Amino acid sequence: MNKVKKPENVKNTKRKKRWRRDDTELTLLALPTTIWYILFSFLPMFGIIIAFKNYKIFPGHNFIYNLLHSEWAGFNNFKFMVKSKDLFILLRNTIGYNLIFIVLGILIPVTLAIMISLIHSKKKSKVYQTMMFFPHFMSWVVVSYFVFAFLSIDKGVINNILKSMGHETVQWYMEAKYWPFIFVFMQVWKTVGYSMVVYLASITGIDGTLYEAAVIDGATKWQQVKFITIPSLKTIVIMMFILSVGRIFYSDFGLFYQIPRGITGSLYNVASTLDTYVYTALLASTPVGMTAAATFFQSVACCITILIANWIVKKIDNESAII
Repeated sequence: MNKVKKPENVKNTKRKKRWRRDDTELTLLALPTTIWYILFSFLPMFGIIIAFKNYKIFPGHNFIYNLLHSEWAGFNNFKFMVKSKDLFILLRNTIGYNLIFIVLGILIPVTLAIMISLIHSKKKSKVYQTMMFFPHFMSWVVVSYFVFAFLSIDKGVINNILKSMGHETVQWYMEAKYWPFIFVFMQVWKTVGYSMVVYLASITGIDGTLYEAAVIDGATKWQQVKFITIPSLKTIVIMMFILSVGRIFYSDFGLFYQIPRGITGSLYNVASTLDTYVYTALLASTPVGMTAAATFFQSVACCITILIANWIVKKIDNESAII
């Protein structure tokens, strides 16, 4: 058999990557964001070392001088937090509430988004979206006054209703058993609208021909939702889940401190989280290094959890992973 000879003149040349005009435009577009992250996200990370120091203030000197000349404490600041008798309560409340928020923060918004997408009237759909999205813009401070109007012992709406029905009034701000439900309800009420809009935007991006083909095949609305809408939302649901898991060691300070109008002794076991612990520790003149150690622990723990969640998702479905 005759061997086919390769042409000698053919050379394996690789094209050199050249800087193009599109690269310049994209770089200039990303430059403001890059500068913002450097100034406000990366440079302040220098202050992390305060968690490993016995920070002291030297009169007449600035923060950086005080930080650099303070004595090293090693991991003593972390030992103080670990040995704290309240650590179990803080972790239980922080992680426990967040697990509930993650589950409800996916189920309820996805359900509402699917229901609103099935409404034929665009005007009604916009009205419902606006009503649900409005609480997202309200500050927890403002919300706390509305909650107080309902739960006030003397003039609260709920206690007045209980009086008119012949029941005894409830001291809501002293009864710990009611507050887990109040926290969950308020969190869902405030955040469900934003999450719903995110899922609704994903639903509007689904190819309409899929639904047309399903109608031709005789599929009902429920079958369209089950076999088209829900599978199409899988990627965005997983992404929102991973991002939520990445903040599982953080809590909404406004929710757990402003809504109960400060954490009293009777509500401590159900309202205290890592964020409220740091705030109350600063008010009690606790050394800054110890509070910095608590926040540093939160950051590291959240980084680990988001990487683990992403790794698990990547093992199950590689395309749905963020990293």
